[in-house]
Amino acid sequence: MTIEPVDSFVAVPGGRIFTRRWTSAQADRPPIVLLHDSLGSVDQWREFPAALANATGRSIVAYDRLGFGRSTRRAESPSVAFIREEAEIFFPAISQALDISNFLLFGHSVGGAMALVIAALHRGGCEAVTTEAAQAFVEPRTISGIQAAKKAFRDPEQFARIAKWHGENARWVLEAWTEVWLSLEFRAWSLEPYLGRVRCPVLAIHGDMDEYGSEDFPRRIREGVSGPSELEIVIGCGHVPHRERQNEVLRLTSSFISRYCSHTAAVGPERGA
Repeated sequence: MTIEPVDSFVAVPGGRIFTRRWTSAQADRPPIVLLHDSLGSVDQWREFPAALANATGRSIVAYDRLGFGRSTRRAESPSVAFIREEAEIFFPAISQALDISNFLLFGHSVGGAMALVIAALHRGGCEAVTTEAAQAFVEPRTISGIQAAKKAFRDPEQFARIAKWHGENARWVLEAWTEVWLSLEFRAWSLEPYLGRVRCPVLAIHGDMDEYGSEDFPRRIREGVSGPSELEIVIGCGHVPHRERQNEVLRLTSSFISRYCSHTAAVGPERGA
């Protein structure tokens, strides 16, 4: 089934956030909110949100974090507390503006870390979390991967890949990722203070070839949360499972939601998705 998305802007502290919603035929169910990675945006999810809506029977909501994509530009660099700030400041403003009281979360990379912190701080509203390629702490592979990417993006052709999605925000987006994650101040960051407060079901998906983090990340997530948890390692997959192995991610996510959210019946991805 083809689902036409609807775009809107939401006022938040510091500017406006761009949002997009794919409304399913069963829109009375709590939606799945997508949280993008460090270089991500709504448009970079591509066909995945519509496919996820068809696979789960849920409406899907995605948004560009402040400074990313079509959202308001930011002049200041993010603080080392930017993951918690997303959960404390921006997500509540967005969910209130969009009238979302109950929700599921699907977060990619740092978006997965944000999803878990949101679930920890807003336990009454979060029904389930799926993370893919989420960082749980800062490990040597994370640092070396970001250092390699920073060097690669000095090439104008490589940098143009970021500008394609973020326009005039591109330089800020790149530095917001590399300079915070590579700072000495951020090395001590981890999800440890939050995982035990996550009581909803959690599915941690991770590629065995992820260049930004080892399988210790999803293991730490699975073992640390208080509620039901599952871990799925996708073989032959790097840092973007929903793009590299879309059908498998759709299957894993829809099955997980079906098991733990009793009022949901997963309908499976469309053929050829």
